[in-house]
Amino acid sequence: MAYEDWNEVEDDDQDELQDPSWFEGKRDVILFCVDCSDAMQESHDDPVYEDEGVQSSPLLEALDAAVQIQKRKVIVGPTDSVGILLFNTTRAHDEPEPGPEMKPNTFLLQPIETINAPRIKEIVHILEDARSDPRYLKSQFPPSKEQTPLGDVFTSCNWVIRDGAPKTAIKRVFLITNQDDPHPGDGGVQLSTSARTTLVDLSQAGVTIEPFFISSEERPFDVFKFYSGQSILPADIFTDDEKSTSLLPQSISITRVEELLEQMRIKEVPKRTLFSIPLHLAEGFTIGVKGYGLVTEQKRGIHRLFYDAGDHLEPVSAKTTYIDEEWQVLPAKSEILYGAMSGDPATRGNEDEGVEPDEPGTRMVGHGECPFYTADEVRAFRTLGLETGIYLLGFKDHSELLFEDNVKHSTFIYPDEGVYSGSNCTFSALLKSMVKKSKIGLVITLFRRNSTPSFCAMLPQSENIDESEPGGFHLIPLPFADDIRSAPVEEATRASNQLVEAAESWISKLSLKKDIGYPVDSNPNPVLSYHNLQLEAAAFREEFDPDVFEDLTLPNYKAMHKRAGTLLQTWRDLIDSDESSNMILAAVGSKRKMENGIEEIEIRSRYESGQLSKVRNLQAFLRHKGESVSGKKSDLVERVAKWLDEHP
Repeated sequence: MAYEDWNEVEDDDQDELQDPSWFEGKRDVILFCVDCSDAMQESHDDPVYEDEGVQSSPLLEALDAAVQIQKRKVIVGPTDSVGILLFNTTRAHDEPEPGPEMKPNTFLLQPIETINAPRIKEIVHILEDARSDPRYLKSQFPPSKEQTPLGDVFTSCNWVIRDGAPKTAIKRVFLITNQDDPHPGDGGVQLSTSARTTLVDLSQAGVTIEPFFISSEERPFDVFKFYSGQSILPADIFTDDEKSTSLLPQSISITRVEELLEQMRIKEVPKRTLFSIPLHLAEGFTIGVKGYGLVTEQKRGIHRLFYDAGDHLEPVSAKTTYIDEEWQVLPAKSEILYGAMSGDPATRGNEDEGVEPDEPGTRMVGHGECPFYTADEVRAFRTLGLETGIYLLGFKDHSELLFEDNVKHSTFIYPDEGVYSGSNCTFSALLKSMVKKSKIGLVITLFRRNSTPSFCAMLPQSENIDESEPGGFHLIPLPFADDIRSAPVEEATRASNQLVEAAESWISKLSLKKDIGYPVDSNPNPVLSYHNLQLEAAAFREEFDPDVFEDLTLPNYKAMHKRAGTLLQTWRDLIDSDESSNMILAAVGSKRKMENGIEEIEIRSRYESGQLSKVRNLQAFLRHKGESVSGKKSDLVERVAKWLDEHP
């Protein structure tokens, strides 16, 4: 067979190496569970269309949030699934259709299925009709006279997810309501017990409830009436002030549709495991672990091709095939060999007369030919023959792990009892022993079968319940010697105390309070957001309007100047009058080339050896340094020598 570039691998392997979704492993399934009671359909002025007199309601805002999340998932999670379930409504299905059973006063508006544009457009049409007619939603989804028991709501959610979600998917329910007491009156205790039971059934099925409670000045939401005691909310979600004043926690408090979208953006990406591989502690001694990425860089998706199918776009799957030139047939993958191009192309393929033909079971390379390898051998070159896993090499003192060793994001590992029984116990014993002795582990890792091995430090982290820090190990990739270089700056100036104090004054005015902090999750990458908006417009056959894009990372300059404008101007005046701010340090570059290709290091070397007069075209060097280029050769040599002395 003809050989190809040995660095190339099979199509499936290339996708696996380039597509970051390979790490995620599981698809995400979100079921929006939206309340349709009278309180959720109370009209109020829409702040977005206030000038046009458009009315809105909590129900409309919840459906709008569901549409926005689905539009985002068209780009960031096209294989994920979304559904919409309404409760506290008398709306019934038009005709019996094959699907999940539904409890009374619950309606499945959108079954769980993979994200697709036609389904989203159906909800968009409902929103457009609702904005033009404030009574439209109430006519389409009439609120029930009595509230639906929350146990029936959870049961319907369980049935919908059971019939529509893959078993291995990450399943979540986004519960949206402004009713803080779903079981008022007599029988509330029994209904609450039933709701708690069905909630346990959901948890056992791998379903997580994510609550979004809508609160307003006219209708404040008291979470302690019902939800705080139903295991729906995390136990540590309340601060001491919120417990004493019955305040709704900020993380689940919603007053506007913008806040609803903001909170959903934070929770729309589930916590997925990066890998599930064995941890080899010794020969014949193995446990299972799962890896989690604590910090992930958001990037654009891989390049994909689509073709226009009329009413929608269909993805095009690219596939590379190899054809036997002699027989014009597709060979088996096992017959394809990979090689590196080398030698003279004119003589490549010509064998010496003394080379015997290949014998069975051997591969002989003649003069001018290239060595070639099978796909398994190429993979072995990359992985050094290792199988996926973490291999413990030994232990070191914690003090030997330096700060500058952390050059890449670490990965957090946690025991996995599913594959190797006893992993939790062994993992816990190893963790406690290493923490007690202040040791770190030295391991070699291979997270994927097509990745390259890397050495990592296994840093133990003991469990801290107060800080919500689980017990486990951080795998810190260790750098090679050429990954660490000293800073090139050898000389710098220091600001005066007056400048430092002036800077501290305006910084303190513009700093966020410690209890607020910087909401990282609420400020998406503007470049990615702009890119995704363009893709959304293409997917929904809409014209892209650049004016719609809003960069949430832009500072509020008016507020900044209002709070610290005078202090900033004072600081700027001090900088202009400070001598050190106008000082320019000469940068010495060892490989800075002149216009004629002569390097500065070469000229300096000639000067130190007394051979500067032998260098041709010194004018280029002087012109590059901003010096005069007039005069004879001796004048140029003297001028270059003077510059080199002044800039050692």
